[in-house]
Amino acid sequence: MFGFGQLIGILKKSPKKIVFTEGEDARILEASSRLLASSFLHPILVGNEEKIAIAAEDCGFNIRGAEIIDPAKYEQMDEMVELLCELRKSKGITPERAREVLLQANYFGTMLVKMGVADALLGGATYSTADTVRPALQLIKTKPGNSIVSSCFILVRPGVTGENDVLAMGDCAININPTEDELVEIAGETAECARIFGVDPQIAFLSYSTHGSGKGEAVDKMRNAAEKTKAKYPDLPIDGELQFDAAVSPRVARTKCPESTVAGHANTFIFPDISSGNIGYKIAQRMGNFEAYGPILLGLNAPVNDLSRGCNASEVYSMAIITAALA
Repeated sequence: MFGFGQLIGILKKSPKKIVFTEGEDARILEASSRLLASSFLHPILVGNEEKIAIAAEDCGFNIRGAEIIDPAKYEQMDEMVELLCELRKSKGITPERAREVLLQANYFGTMLVKMGVADALLGGATYSTADTVRPALQLIKTKPGNSIVSSCFILVRPGVTGENDVLAMGDCAININPTEDELVEIAGETAECARIFGVDPQIAFLSYSTHGSGKGEAVDKMRNAAEKTKAKYPDLPIDGELQFDAAVSPRVARTKCPESTVAGHANTFIFPDISSGNIGYKIAQRMGNFEAYGPILLGLNAPVNDLSRGCNASEVYSMAIITAALA
């Protein structure tokens, strides 16, 4: 089961570079100092070199060896401007406007990933989710076959057997009210992400109904999405629509849906909308004593992840490892 040693082991075999768009932030600097003490993940800090150095010194963090890139002094800015104009030519962006846009750290950092200077990006310590996701959508774009960017949370707590309990929940942060087809995409991406964390996905499409016990459009949506997902991913164990108790309790599952092979031991949960997903993962986090890692953005051509503006340095460090491991 999942532990950070597993992800670090992946990165030690293939070290990565991760760009932080908020290079002067104390939390980013503390996480970077921890990463620099290792050899598996190298931070790139976006910002003014002098200001970053002063901020690190004031906070007492050693960032010697970090790569600091100032958009205002970047030697390859002309090449970056040209690429941005090509990527956004349908919007008629001019070189002058492209240069202005690229002075913004979120766009500049995303272009570093697009150009292969960095393998992954982590932002959002001071930016909104939209300001992290928008450049990724415009420049890195979704993977072939994907129509949306979605997200999942990985929830971890120590298990009674000594191994960690690990769950995956999607989409809890991006898509407000996904359609049936979007839920299919969310389920496939969430299952793929779950595997990276050592989870053998058992997927439950959640609802207030179990196998027709309730009625309504929301019930139909989850039942239909589950059936479509089964058709697209025939090798994945999938069931829905399921109430949460039927999804996780073997006793309840035996009563409500005894024929189900997923009910009673589901570990990958697909929510009908962002409201239920956001509430669900936070209940697990606050009342179930799970550590919640995410939101992990899914469906992009390269790993880009969003921090909570209330994050601490430990969360930055953890999310940096997760983000880079997805590369």
